[in-house]
Amino acid sequence: MEIDSQKIKVIGFDADDTLWINETYFRDAEEEFATLLEGYETKNKIDQELFKMEIKNLSLYGYGVKGFVLSMVECALDLSNNEISSEKITAILNIGKEMISRPVELLDDVEMVLKELSKKYRLIVLTKGDLLDQERKIEQSNLAEYFHHVEVLSDKKESNYKNLLEHLEIDVNEFLMIGNSLKSDVLPLVNIGAKAIHIPFHTTWEHEMVDDNDAKGKEYKTINGLKDLLNFL
Repeated sequence: MEIDSQKIKVIGFDADDTLWINETYFRDAEEEFATLLEGYETKNKIDQELFKMEIKNLSLYGYGVKGFVLSMVECALDLSNNEISSEKITAILNIGKEMISRPVELLDDVEMVLKELSKKYRLIVLTKGDLLDQERKIEQSNLAEYFHHVEVLSDKKESNYKNLLEHLEIDVNEFLMIGNSLKSDVLPLVNIGAKAIHIPFHTTWEHEMVDDNDAKGKEYKTINGLKDLLNFL
């Protein structure tokens, strides 16, 4: 897919695993959780049941660390037949607190690329997750000065993007989205007529995986890292 940089006026960036590391910390937390529950089930079973619980609770809690922690607690109660100790529940809560307290770790070349692109384009952040956590990460990242707008969405479906672009008075033909998730950051934008660039991250949550058929025939560009954007924008 070719991108006419002259037509693009607004560039949207996903945040987690596009601007800074995120999913790696969830994988680390899952390892800690499995260790806490190793007396009740195998690691593989614990991983499977936690994922099922997260998906079941998405409509209630949404995305982010807080919903993840609540799902861990509920999963622990289920797998232990409500026999898990208060000490282990406290340990689960502490896993979440540690995740939220982690310093923001930017991916390579992020600030340099944003500084360059902000000279020519209007930049915005379109992310999902817990509002307070995402606001904290934006502030700690020291990247806020490069963005005209930051939006924390409850989900990233076509309707969410359509409504937001209309609200911000952004022409879909002048919009380019950049992110690490085909499911959330690329395909919904392609489907509504915008341009999108996929920057794969080495770790992807199972819920964000897409079938090859879902992406078949869709026009989007894939690059190795944010720095590559400067080759054609």
